[in-house]
Amino acid sequence: MTDQYADTILVGGNVRAASGRAEGLTVRAGVIETVGGGAEVLARRGPDTRVIELAGDTVLPGLHDLHVHPIYAGVRERRCKVPQGSTLAKTLGLVAEHVARTAPGAWVLGGQWDASALGVSPDRTMLDAVAPDHPVLLEDTSGHSSWANSAALRAAGIGPGTPDPPGGIFERDTAGRPSGIQRETAADLLAASAPKPADEEVEAALEWALGEMLSYGITSFTEAAVGFTAGPRSELRAYTRLAARGAVRQRVRLSLVWSPYDPGCDDLIAMRNLYASARITPDCVKIFLDGVPTDSHTAAMIEPYADTVEGRGAEAGRHGMLAIAQAVLDRAVTRFDRMGITVKFHAAGDAAVRAALDAIGAARAANGPGPCMHNVGHCTFVTESDIGRAPRIGATFEVSPYLWRPSPICADIAAAVGPAAIRRVWPVREMLEGGAPVVAGSDWCVVPSVNPWSAIESLVTRQEPGGSADSFGPDQAITLEQAFNLFTVNSARQEGMAHRVGRIEPGMLADVIVVDQDPFDVPITRVHATEVRMTFVEGEPVFDADERRPSK
Repeated sequence: MTDQYADTILVGGNVRAASGRAEGLTVRAGVIETVGGGAEVLARRGPDTRVIELAGDTVLPGLHDLHVHPIYAGVRERRCKVPQGSTLAKTLGLVAEHVARTAPGAWVLGGQWDASALGVSPDRTMLDAVAPDHPVLLEDTSGHSSWANSAALRAAGIGPGTPDPPGGIFERDTAGRPSGIQRETAADLLAASAPKPADEEVEAALEWALGEMLSYGITSFTEAAVGFTAGPRSELRAYTRLAARGAVRQRVRLSLVWSPYDPGCDDLIAMRNLYASARITPDCVKIFLDGVPTDSHTAAMIEPYADTVEGRGAEAGRHGMLAIAQAVLDRAVTRFDRMGITVKFHAAGDAAVRAALDAIGAARAANGPGPCMHNVGHCTFVTESDIGRAPRIGATFEVSPYLWRPSPICADIAAAVGPAAIRRVWPVREMLEGGAPVVAGSDWCVVPSVNPWSAIESLVTRQEPGGSADSFGPDQAITLEQAFNLFTVNSARQEGMAHRVGRIEPGMLADVIVVDQDPFDVPITRVHATEVRMTFVEGEPVFDADERRPSK
C-alpha cells in the first residue's frame, strides 16, 4: 500500500472528519485513504496525483436529500412560473403573459399559487377572464391541489355530473358545477388530460436538476415519486438513459408509486430491477396516505380542523381524507417488507402518520425485524404517543425543513389547524429526544429551491434564512449538529449506506464537498449563505463553482 500514491489530495483547509479537524485528506480508488496534517497527506503525492489547494475552505461529507422531485423541478422551469406568495393580480398577470406567447388552443401549465396569498377562493372564471381559449392548469404550492379554467375542464370532460374520484374532490359552486379547484386524485385526473412532456424534455429537465443538486453539495438523493410529472415509464427511461451515458453522478434511490387504485403499478414494481445500475437503486415504494393540512383539508387529522370547508361532507371537512383503508395498507406494506422493498409514505396529518406506523407494525409482526427502514414522510403533525412508537418498530420520520419556514404554505396551515396545533408542528426535537431515526427531504420543487443550507439553518432557528421576527414551531428547534446529522449520517443509515458514506474517515467513499465557510464557525443565521466550491463523488470532481457547471 505504501508504494501506491494518492489519486487526489485536498490540503490547506479545514476538514471536519469524524475524528476531529484536520488539514487535508487523500483519496485513492474513490476511497478516503488518509485524513491528517498537511505534511502527512502531501507525503502521499505522486507524479500523477491531483492536488487541490483548499486555501482555508472547509471539507464536509456530501449531503443527502431523501425526498425530491428533480424531473418535476426541471420541467417546471419551462412552464408558467408563479412565485410563491403571489397575489391574485400578479398570478393572473403572469398567466396572461404566458397565454400571449402560447399557440392558440395550446395548454398553459404551471404553478404555484397559495390560497392565503391570493386572498380569495380561486375559481375557473378568474382564469377564464385572461385565458378564454387556452386550457389553463396551475398547481398550488403543495402540489396536491390544482386550479383550472373552463377550457381545461371541458378538455378533460369534467362537468356537473362528474363524480369525485376515490381519494379526491372536485370543489363545486353553489349550482353544483366544478369550480375549477381540484384536490388530490381529482387534480391527478385533470392533469392526465394535459399534454405530457416528450422524452427529450424529460431527460433535459432531469439533467439540469441533477446539476442543480450537485451545486448545493447533494451527493445522494431519493426520487420521491417516479412518474409525478411525465408518467413512470417516461421518467424511468430518463434515469436509465442518463445513467448509461454517465450523466447520473449522485447515488439515487427511486421510489415507485403504489396505489390500490392503479392496477398497473404492481407490474412496474415487479420489474424494478430492469432500471437498476451502479448509481440507481429502484428499491423503494411510495404510498400516498393523505393530502395537506391547508385550505384543502385533505391531510388526515385526528383532531378536527379549526375551520370548515363549505360544501364538504362533515367528516372530510373536519378531519380530512385517509386515502387507503387500513387493512389494505397493512397487507401492502407487509408484502413489500417481505420483498425487501422500503416503503416511503406521504403522511402529513397525524391520523395518516398513525396509519403508516400501524402498517409498519403489522409488517414487523408478520415478518419479524428486517433491514427495511420504512419512512413516514412529511410528518407535519404527529401525536406524542406515536412519536414513541417509531423506534420500537424500526420506523423513520422524514421531515421537511424547507417547508416550515414562515412562508405562504405555513400561513395556510396555521389558518386551517389553529394556533394550538402549530406549537407542535413538525416536532423534530421530540422525535430525536424519543430516539426515533429522523432524516430530511426538501420536496423540491414544492419548495422553490433545493438549497439544503437554508434547511439546516431553519431546523435550528425555525425562522426565515437570515433570521426573522416570525417563526414556525420554535419549541421544536434542534441543535446545528443534530440538523447536520439529518443530512449526513442519519440519511446514510436510512439509505443502507452508513458503511460507505455520511462521514469523513479513512476507508469511507470520498463523497465530500468543499464549502466557503465552516457552518459550525459562523452565526447560525449565516449558515444558509454557505456556498459549495466543489462536489466530489468517489473522489471525482462532479461540480466546480469556478466552472459554474457540473464537471464532466
